Amino acid sequence: MAARSSRSSSRAPLTSTGDTIPEAPITTAFTTIRLEKDRDNPRRITVYLDEAPSSFIDLDDPLNVGFEYMSIFLAFIEQLPEGPISVAHLGAAGSTMARAVAHVRPGSRQIGVDIDGELIDQARLWFDLPRSPHLKLRAGDARKELATLRDSSQDVIIRDVFADARTPEHLATHEFTELILSKLKPGGLYLVNCADKPPLPIARQEVATLLSAAAAFDARSEHTISSEVAYAAETAIVKGRRFGNLVLVIARGAQDDQAGSAFDIESPMLARALRTLAIPAHILIGDDVRQFARTSNVLRDSAPETQPHVS
Repeated sequence: MAARSSRSSSRAPLTSTGDTIPEAPITTAFTTIRLEKDRDNPRRITVYLDEAPSSFIDLDDPLNVGFEYMSIFLAFIEQLPEGPISVAHLGAAGSTMARAVAHVRPGSRQIGVDIDGELIDQARLWFDLPRSPHLKLRAGDARKELATLRDSSQDVIIRDVFADARTPEHLATHEFTELILSKLKPGGLYLVNCADKPPLPIARQEVATLLSAAAAFDARSEHTISSEVAYAAETAIVKGRRFGNLVLVIARGAQDDQAGSAFDIESPMLARALRTLAIPAHILIGDDVRQFARTSNVLRDSAPETQPHVS
């Protein structure tokens, strides 16, 4: 289970009463959903999918995102230029991050994709989510739905997709990552939740794949400001001492005339924001990232007709 964050907001609470929260599990075509209320505060709810913790919702505080890796997501997002942003969430589940983004960036346009249409329909009922057009929810395979988005249309794309405790392979390949980059605006962010255990073989392969895809995309796009790859997590996870969630990142590059849009992955403000989280996180960039992935192979697509359709 991911570590909990205690970040909170000073803004006014949302209006959801929590009266729609079911006591009994709900079985869909894809999973069994169970909602567990916090014994000290029943307005804080953990969503379990097949008994794996998937989302944490605080009905009174959308910035209390519950899991450490989601606090890291939010720290990156808050370093983007001020104002509304466009965000695509691959693996919407309870839409925790969509609620947080709507709170810190009012007016943002977001798309949430999940394979389980019943889950996202119920999440709208349970959790007082932003309405369309501020948050559109789509049921379908994450890769297929991503392909329908306009090129260079998203400020942030988040991948938080699991099936049987693993990210489906077709959502972690070189080719899929290049598709992601094509949908990001210059300077946009691709944020990945990667769960792994020592010696972090999954994370190392994912980072190797991100590095490969970013280099190929930049070469084809002739970016003069290169895309940057980084990863962030709590120290014990980074050092491979225990199981946990790493956040892998690509900041898409830009042309010289778009230099102002380039995300500064080396920003001291970002590093400080990560260090001052409830559970401090550290960011690794540059040579540290390349060293981390040096012994891993790049994951590439199998034949298109054999790709699974899971998200």
